[in-house]
Amino acid sequence: MSYAFVFPGQGSQSVGMLNDLAESHPEVQATFKEASDALGYDLWAIVSEGPAEKLNQTDITQPAMLTAGIAVLRVMASQKTLAPSFYAGHSLGEYTALVASGVMTLAQGVKLVEKRGQLMQSAVPAGEGAMAAVLGLEDQQIIDICEQSEGVVEAVNFNTPGQVVIAGAKAAVDAALPAFEAAGAKRVVPLAVSVPSHCSLMKPAAEALKPALEALDFQPASAPIIHNAAVESYTAQAEVKNALIEQLYKPVQWVKTVEAMKAQGVDQLFEVGPGKVLMGLNRRIDKKMGMQPVYDTITLAKAVEKL
Repeated sequence: MSYAFVFPGQGSQSVGMLNDLAESHPEVQATFKEASDALGYDLWAIVSEGPAEKLNQTDITQPAMLTAGIAVLRVMASQKTLAPSFYAGHSLGEYTALVASGVMTLAQGVKLVEKRGQLMQSAVPAGEGAMAAVLGLEDQQIIDICEQSEGVVEAVNFNTPGQVVIAGAKAAVDAALPAFEAAGAKRVVPLAVSVPSHCSLMKPAAEALKPALEALDFQPASAPIIHNAAVESYTAQAEVKNALIEQLYKPVQWVKTVEAMKAQGVDQLFEVGPGKVLMGLNRRIDKKMGMQPVYDTITLAKAVEKL
């Protein structure tokens, strides 16, 4: 079996996530303590007790999700020797993949995504950005409608065949929605987010993130990481850093990422971290590929058995 670890992005967080695993696996709280020491506040208290409004702040969500993914991975490593063929992550999950593969430390990762979250939030004032999921159209139809629309509205997450997320300025996104329905979309669902991720409005955030990335010394990855925007694996530090800058304002090519891993012989994916959003997407990309989420004691046992 050739397998890959994939990590979820924002949206999979919830108050109490990993409480079940933490009860029987000390690695969870130890990992969160390591992250908390780097951040200067008690991240586990927010994750385990809330309030949800605080956990859902972008600059807290991102370190929380990254730490949760690494905590679950460390629990898995305590049960079994891990040797994935690839790592990948959806949006923020790409950073979790970089920490998981040893490119950067957990402390470096959480500080970096905290900064990323702050910069994303400040790039577009609250209420001025929007995202929406468009279901049931071809990718090219969605791209064409975006290009014909007024203002900034772009296809930003190619999640599954027939499920694409658009993002941009709120007025432009709102104005474009009827065009997708007129083209025959099954559903158009506005998303409850204020930061229009992965569109050109994030270019100022990407530029501002550069100095933080340049200051880090990255290590070689233990296994190849497939980056979101280019769907490529890089070994040179400069290329990895550039991939992280570009993924802030370029689309997440999740369909192509899963297809690329399959083309390289991967036949089993493990979604490591809270929730099972990626498993839902992956089933619609390739039903034949084995899939296993890992987020609590039951799913951990299933994953260890498969490994």
